[in-house]
Amino acid sequence: MAHAHTIASVRYTFESLADLLAKATPARSGDELASLAATSAQQRVAAQHALADLPLTHLLNEAIIPYETDEVTRLILDTSRTPAATTAFATISSLTVGELRDHLLSDAATPVSLAALAPGLTPEMAAAVSKLMRLQDLILVARKISVVTKFRTTVGLPGRLSTRLQPNHPTDDPAGIAASILDGLLLGSGDAVIGINPVSDNVATLTNLLHLIDHIRRRYEIPTQSCVLAHLTTQMQAMQQGAPLDLLFQSIGGTEATNTSFGINLALLEEAHQQARSLNRAPENPNPNIMYFETGQGSSLSAGAHHNVDQQTLEARAYAVARHFNPMLVNTVVGFIGPEYLYDGKQILRAGLEDHLCGKLLGLPMGCDICYTNHAEADQDDMDALLTMLGAAGVSYIMGVPGADDIMLNYQSTSFHDALYLRRLLNLRPAPEFEAWLNTTAPHRLTLPAMLP
Repeated sequence: MAHAHTIASVRYTFESLADLLAKATPARSGDELASLAATSAQQRVAAQHALADLPLTHLLNEAIIPYETDEVTRLILDTSRTPAATTAFATISSLTVGELRDHLLSDAATPVSLAALAPGLTPEMAAAVSKLMRLQDLILVARKISVVTKFRTTVGLPGRLSTRLQPNHPTDDPAGIAASILDGLLLGSGDAVIGINPVSDNVATLTNLLHLIDHIRRRYEIPTQSCVLAHLTTQMQAMQQGAPLDLLFQSIGGTEATNTSFGINLALLEEAHQQARSLNRAPENPNPNIMYFETGQGSSLSAGAHHNVDQQTLEARAYAVARHFNPMLVNTVVGFIGPEYLYDGKQILRAGLEDHLCGKLLGLPMGCDICYTNHAEADQDDMDALLTMLGAAGVSYIMGVPGADDIMLNYQSTSFHDALYLRRLLNLRPAPEFEAWLNTTAPHRLTLPAMLP
């Protein structure tokens, strides 16, 4: 269905909802690479006006990727027809996208009402309203929303900031990984998860690393959870062989074809989810959140699986996949894919705030890997700005990487000290269980030799 808006006697027409969403998106290199972006500022403003006037009900009636050919679309639309979703949507069903923005910014949108609204929002609605927002709007609305999850620690509580301790090593050396874990623990990092990206995606490496983290956790009675970010099928094999797996990880995207490129689909995610739940790794918690998902704008385009839809809308659609599994952690690895998709610090900053808001609007526990690659037009000052803004927006957790420099993945992220800065600046504290452990465990008890099995 075509959409149009006139500015200064010039009429701009957008051939479909997908085209309108793409043209309304603030500038970014990925949409330009895909020839989807607005070709002028005037066209972008016209698209934003047309989008603001679009009834929210239209976003339920025009699928941007056909229902018949994409299981993510089917998940989104089928979920929107459930009693919980229809009841929640009824509270805003008369609004346009622009009116939804005004509502979200108003005092009527309270933390309680926004939590109740989440099941009624589709990813396309979240993406659409975010395209009409300034940075301060993205921050203010997200600040109102708290999504709380728990495995062994409780993440997402107001006034708290958690971290993923990321002790990657270029050869998966246990001593090197243990040294980084020690460093992070001594600096108060690791309450969201101790999560390792392995160099070798095989069952033996995965199992060894899981045993390493589990040994450290039990040795020092650390309230946290482990994760080794291997492929889903590798983790499933490791679980079958008795590996001590806490959180189950997978990268996900916003289209069926993107997920196919990752070697997964919804059925496989469900099978793995049930397998991990059967391990009962947090027996004190009767209903733990056990999934950890990572996403990033540009993944669908890089896989040739974007269906001529802009990358930010597809990112929001990935959150529908995550929401289906009630995860413990979700984070957008915002600048990791490279400048082909987010060219510079300005684009990375906006994308990180967009992703954070859209995920929270949909009811997800959102963190962010505040990061950039070395060939992007960005530096650590840009990351400091995004870090501070996400802290103001109430981000659930960030990454803790030794020196902010991941020596295995070769990209720049945030350090243990960055988390300490944000906690001190905004008077934030770690997860309560982890904070109690820090207060009762003398630092001298932590030693590298005892960390190695």
